[in-house]
Amino acid sequence: MHLSHLSLTNFRLFSRLDMDVPRRILLLMGANAQGKTSLLEAIFYMATFSSFHAQNDRQLLNFIATRENLSVARMIATYQRQDRVHRLEVRLIQDSNGNGGARLRKEVLLDGVKTPPIQVIGHLNAVIFLPQMTGVLEDGPAERRRYLDLLISQAQPAYTRALSEYSQALTQRNALLKLLNDRGGDSSQLIYWDELLASRGALLISARIDAIQELEQFAKRIHEQLTGSSEVIRLIYQPSYDPLPPPQGQFALPIQVQVQRNGLTVEKIKVGFLERLGKVRNEEISRGVTTIGPHRDEMRVLCNGIDLTDFGSRGQIRTALLSLKLAEVDWLKQKTGEWPILLLDETLAELDMQRRNYLLNYLENVEQVILTTTDMNLFPPDFREKCERWQIVSGSVEKLSNEI
Repeated sequence: MHLSHLSLTNFRLFSRLDMDVPRRILLLMGANAQGKTSLLEAIFYMATFSSFHAQNDRQLLNFIATRENLSVARMIATYQRQDRVHRLEVRLIQDSNGNGGARLRKEVLLDGVKTPPIQVIGHLNAVIFLPQMTGVLEDGPAERRRYLDLLISQAQPAYTRALSEYSQALTQRNALLKLLNDRGGDSSQLIYWDELLASRGALLISARIDAIQELEQFAKRIHEQLTGSSEVIRLIYQPSYDPLPPPQGQFALPIQVQVQRNGLTVEKIKVGFLERLGKVRNEEISRGVTTIGPHRDEMRVLCNGIDLTDFGSRGQIRTALLSLKLAEVDWLKQKTGEWPILLLDETLAELDMQRRNYLLNYLENVEQVILTTTDMNLFPPDFREKCERWQIVSGSVEKLSNEI
């Protein structure tokens, strides 16, 4: 996959940007608050329709543009996928709602055809690594679920649909549970929502089982190289509904024990999930909320048996996250047949020489990489010679001379 052109209008601090993107490695230099990270954010947003900074899409609009009655942020990517050139355009349109407030709507056009975003996720693939992403390991389970969802959705359109339908069914089921708790009524009304939740949830659980196991294999190899074979990384999936519960009369397995759940069919997971929902129905009615399912799943990351979320040092967490990000690249390549665009923001600043060398050597294998930096001297001269070197100042990008 190769991004050849990027156009931004009223996106973040970019009032207007048009740039041809080099095919191999682009080294983008600039001081802080010049737009480096926002440029990466725009590319990743078009791959996932999710921002790693903004709490909502309205925050992506250029601040000055939002003062107008009608403001439009536009992102356009021209890229090659499977020997065919595509054009993806995303419009965020803010206008008056007629009541003195503002409303935001999103339009997505793929090759000139207006298409629902859920059908476009993953058509452009990207992997991004930023310093602040340590929250994936340091924060709560919701961050790790979001991490998995964004990754798997780029490779499996069916996962994206199942996730959307699961979320809608969960909302409706929780509303019904609360109603039954408050007012009473016939609990058989839950049967329809149980069936829908179990069928969509089974798809999510199955995909997560496979993805975590496959991602771990890539991450192990990369982590071993980054740490000089001194550390072993492991990914532990803890599903809220476990299709393989511990045998009756035995204690649950500790977190350090990897459970082999691969080989389970989606239908078997669905049947077990549906049965479990029936058993906890009375409890869920009394609590007014769905207590089991993929919306409460967890993934833990261990290094030499130490749970990094609870006990990892800053260096361990950063190295583990870099291993995961590079594993994402290899996993997406395996799943889609295309190299994703790799986006690295200020990545070298906190890496020692061994990890820097491994990362720079790894980049030789990726089809397209965009790196940002405030200091070009962090990169050795022989690496800089292989890169296109550009500079960004206040949202404007220009090519630097070839002199090192």
